[in-house]
Amino acid sequence: MRPARDTNVPTGRDDLRTTLGGVGVTDSFVRPPALSLGDTVAVVAPSSGGAGFAPHVRDLGVERLRETFGLDPVVYPTATKDDDDLKSNPEARAADVHDAFRDPDVRAVVATIGGDDQIRVLRHLDPDVLRSNPTRFYGMSDNTNLALFLWNRGVVSFYGGQLMNQLATPDHLPAYTERYVRRAFFEESLGDLDAAAEWADYDVDWSDPEYKTQSNEFHESEGWRWAGGDEAVAGRVWGGCLTVLDWQLATNRYLPDPERLDGRVLVIETAEEMPAADQVRRMLMCMGERGLLERFAAVLVGRPATASHLARLDADERGQYRADQRAAILGQLERYNPDAPVVFDLDFGHTNPTAPIPIGGRVRVDPGERSITFPG
Repeated sequence: MRPARDTNVPTGRDDLRTTLGGVGVTDSFVRPPALSLGDTVAVVAPSSGGAGFAPHVRDLGVERLRETFGLDPVVYPTATKDDDDLKSNPEARAADVHDAFRDPDVRAVVATIGGDDQIRVLRHLDPDVLRSNPTRFYGMSDNTNLALFLWNRGVVSFYGGQLMNQLATPDHLPAYTERYVRRAFFEESLGDLDAAAEWADYDVDWSDPEYKTQSNEFHESEGWRWAGGDEAVAGRVWGGCLTVLDWQLATNRYLPDPERLDGRVLVIETAEEMPAADQVRRMLMCMGERGLLERFAAVLVGRPATASHLARLDADERGQYRADQRAAILGQLERYNPDAPVVFDLDFGHTNPTAPIPIGGRVRVDPGERSITFPG
């Protein structure tokens, strides 16, 4: 028998206290129940209409949910629509999210793809519906908006496990992705995070009807790069796609009170637009001047994409781009938060393979042991 949802969960502001590294922080989150084999999974499009443009890619992701992970995926109406339909109907996107969370048979909600306007959907969401029906949500990029909306209500979600660009990779599903997505689906914690042995940019043609037979160019991983403070820290995760965080800061309607970020661990990564190092520097500078960057206990940075359908860097440019971005991020942390450990080139975000990072989940970052652990 499937475990029943716990609908008797606290609402409003965090109401428990804990101490992480000597800093008192508020802390009251619910982690939605883990899935079991055969559970129903809702496939929704709370962002763009990529699934309507490339249904064969969507269908490959649905096939993997069913055959690789043993789940029962149900495609919701938004996951069949194109961009024009979805951009003109933020209410319909919110309705699919509400319907999926309310359905007691749905144990997880998987986003098809990201986009660039999900922030328009948030005004149509009922936070009490999401909090009173905690369901595991998987999405990244523009879905940062929904993940942080859930964070504000104390619901843990996963930055990753997105259908089309992470579960429906052409040729094969990387073993690293399968391992960590399986943990994010079926286990109570992600556990120890390891560095992938190789990585690839998601640079494939969705319009090709033979998409499934395409292959990515993989590169040998150089592992993680550590900088900043050398003390082990622990905290709950907040963040996502840096560009979307910048939109959140500009909109200033859905951010938590700054004090709720004290002692948290910031996770950031950059999208397929490949922002220049100066753009990244300015985004973090503004977070610093706003008094936010100093509040985080540690910072985890996903490996930046260096090729996409928008642009492609050659081998020399790729290495320089990544080095420039690291320098831009580190420069702002040295200015605003020099004691925070920072880890670069983690396997989450807009490259593959990927590990779904629990937004709102706990993480321990230990520079001495060079370890990152998500205990739950």
